[in-house]
Amino acid sequence: MSGHNKWSKIKHKKEKTDSQKSKIFGKMIKLITVEAKKSGGNVSSLGLKSAIEKAKSMNVPNDNIERAIKKSSESGDMEMIIYEAYGPGGCAMVIEALTDSKNRANQEIKTILAKHGFAMAGVGAASWAFSHSPGGEWTPTSTIPLSDEDGEKLGNLIEELEESDEVQDVHTNAE
Repeated sequence: MSGHNKWSKIKHKKEKTDSQKSKIFGKMIKLITVEAKKSGGNVSSLGLKSAIEKAKSMNVPNDNIERAIKKSSESGDMEMIIYEAYGPGGCAMVIEALTDSKNRANQEIKTILAKHGFAMAGVGAASWAFSHSPGGEWTPTSTIPLSDEDGEKLGNLIEELEESDEVQDVHTNAE
């Protein structure tokens, strides 16, 4: 009977890692599809190149990347949406979402923020604390120190946001 227990432990660990991989792969494929659609499938375009490099760094198989590029001509319109919010301790947050349904993404993010006691901010309310590079990176121009308690709250909030299928990235100016 001890072998049965060992196998079930391995099975549960594998299910957990496979689930995490699947979520990451799905986000990367969405990103590649959008960038391929923008560039018309031109693999040498800067946006698509960086999306492919990011996917490869996350160990997405080449077959999946190639399929996503081919699929871009058939898929519906996916668009990148930027949401802004203030988190624990007054830290600014920029949330990047990639979706084919603005309403669904908006509601999902609002629900997660409300669950943690926060709300979305207006356009430009939090983005002033960041500089946005042409490569798509958000870097904080000013940082805010957080207490240990606020840091833990922020960590939980970011973790739950990143678990959402719609959310691609969460940027914050917390130290």
